[in-house]
Amino acid sequence: MIRVALLSKWHVHAVDYAREASENPSVSISKVWDEDVERGKIWAEELGVPFDDQLERVLSDPEIDGVIVTSPTNAHKEIITAAANHGKHIYTEKVLSFNRTDDEEIFSTIENAGVKFMISLPRLTSRYYLYAQKIINDGTLGTVNMIRCRVAHNGAVPNEDHKNGWLPERFFDKDQCGGGTLIDLGAHPIYLANRLAGEPKAVSAQLHSLMGRGVDDHSIATVEYESGILAVLESSFVSSGSPFQLEIYGTNGTLMVEGSEVRIKSRTHGMDEWTSPDLPPATRSPMQQWVDDILLQKNPDITKEDALRLTSVNEAAALSHKNDKRIIIE
Repeated sequence: MIRVALLSKWHVHAVDYAREASENPSVSISKVWDEDVERGKIWAEELGVPFDDQLERVLSDPEIDGVIVTSPTNAHKEIITAAANHGKHIYTEKVLSFNRTDDEEIFSTIENAGVKFMISLPRLTSRYYLYAQKIINDGTLGTVNMIRCRVAHNGAVPNEDHKNGWLPERFFDKDQCGGGTLIDLGAHPIYLANRLAGEPKAVSAQLHSLMGRGVDDHSIATVEYESGILAVLESSFVSSGSPFQLEIYGTNGTLMVEGSEVRIKSRTHGMDEWTSPDLPPATRSPMQQWVDDILLQKNPDITKEDALRLTSVNEAAALSHKNDKRIIIE
């Protein structure tokens, strides 16, 4: 049994991870800490576990085996390195940090401590991603040259119930978040494209704000890869009714994913009309991969390189927008 402490309810996915942990027979939620004491106390009461307002005391507790980190992103480095130094296994929400240097310091601490780490990049376990990766690897699409991926919602659009939209106000705090829609929602297109296309080498980005709330709420990044693939990656907090989209274009075919619908045209499947292919089953969730790594020493599919490349593209995108130029990733 892995006894975990939940570290902050700041992120909107904190409740989801708490639910998944509570439903996993190999995980027991033992304690809650939150930088917002009142919020943390209420959450701990809802979960029926103790609340502790002292992070150091939580991390020093020998009864805690691991932590689930859903704090403000700007606190990740401090919290994660402290947890590692106390010998706690770490599960964290994306992104890991705001820059590659901090990422590497975090991983150095984790590796020196010998603890298990997992970052939540859930779309890498999805059926459509696994199918896309397989047909790229098999050469079904020929030479892949373009990828387009879009993840968007209307969280910043005012409605009858929320005058500023349903997304919490703290998601527009640049200091805490490091940015807006690209670093948050845009993480999904970025890590998907990184997996499908390989090593990113340059980024050009525009991070725009329709609502004028201090961070970007609709953004686009064009990423150039060492493989020669170009990826157009889109994210938005101000799009209503926008489906998830993943498009992969190659010399021998095209794959289209829109919402839950997957279609392919290729020399293998036929070019005259779309075919709906059979998809492989989804793989283990990031949390299950973390649990299996801790208890069974089963290597996870989501890796350190996924986290590092995600940060590299985000860091380059922010610099590209700020300096209005193409940024080469060193």
